[in-house]
Amino acid sequence: MIIRPRRLRINETMRALVRETAISADQLIYPMFVVEGKGLKEEITAMPGQYRYSVDMLPAAVKDLEQAGVKHIILFGVPAPEAHDAYGTAAFIKDGIVQRAIHEIKSHSNIFITTDVCLCEYTDHGHCGILDPDGYVNNDKTLAVLAKTALSHVEAGADMVAPSDMMDGRVAAIRQILDENGYINTPVMSYAVKYASTYYGPFREAANSAPGKGNRKAYQMDYHNSREAEKEAALDVDEGADIIMVKPALAYLDIIAKLRPQIKLPLATYCVSGEYTMLKMAVDSGAVQPEIIYESHIAMRRAGADIIITYFAPELARFLQEAK
Repeated sequence: MIIRPRRLRINETMRALVRETAISADQLIYPMFVVEGKGLKEEITAMPGQYRYSVDMLPAAVKDLEQAGVKHIILFGVPAPEAHDAYGTAAFIKDGIVQRAIHEIKSHSNIFITTDVCLCEYTDHGHCGILDPDGYVNNDKTLAVLAKTALSHVEAGADMVAPSDMMDGRVAAIRQILDENGYINTPVMSYAVKYASTYYGPFREAANSAPGKGNRKAYQMDYHNSREAEKEAALDVDEGADIIMVKPALAYLDIIAKLRPQIKLPLATYCVSGEYTMLKMAVDSGAVQPEIIYESHIAMRRAGADIIITYFAPELARFLQEAK
């Protein structure tokens, strides 16, 4: 026998020498939910170990993240029910929940803040855009509101914006309004390939964002489709996106791997709430070892993701620090 691949697996030192894929805390983004009120740290029932924070509680939470080694967060606003309306007005007001959260965090920390740009948390019908009388989400009317929302986040101090609504043309609309207002260096991370997935279930409790009627299949992608991902990603590249995202992650590794050779921009993926909860419950029950969390995120990197949005960011960052 001449060829023995096991020679390169003989011990950890050798395995580490020839390891093809690695992950760094620099590549992790942690999602945070901010709610109205004071002194609040509410555990999300459907996502054990994850919390909603009032604005005043964010600096302490961010400090804990930084101590763990996390350098990036993405903010989701959960306004008071009375702030909801048909147009998602609370998404772009100057003293909105996300805008105040950005100010509060930036007054205590230099952590990199990305904001989710969408209307589902702010509309009284729970959809990601403005509805026509027949209940159809009006794409073009929604673009102006999304653009105003993105601008308001950047004016409040956001470092990057991430539109997740899946309206056609929203990257171009956001890029245009940012450039016109002097924010030419603010990047846009587009949820370019976002499937209408059942893996989002726990998030909708966390963000109070479930649609009142119907579903989002008329604007989020059909999970039966693969080639469509290439079209969506290419369109957002052409519109000026700086980073392209695939969402969800684990059930869509084939999509990440397909896009990787085509997309020359950084490629992100989002390990979403349902994926988090399944892994968390499996580990907590003792059914699997905690290392499955690391292994699952290595799979995302191996498929081609440069950036991972994940609720496991603190655990992974600590694990990576201890492994040094």
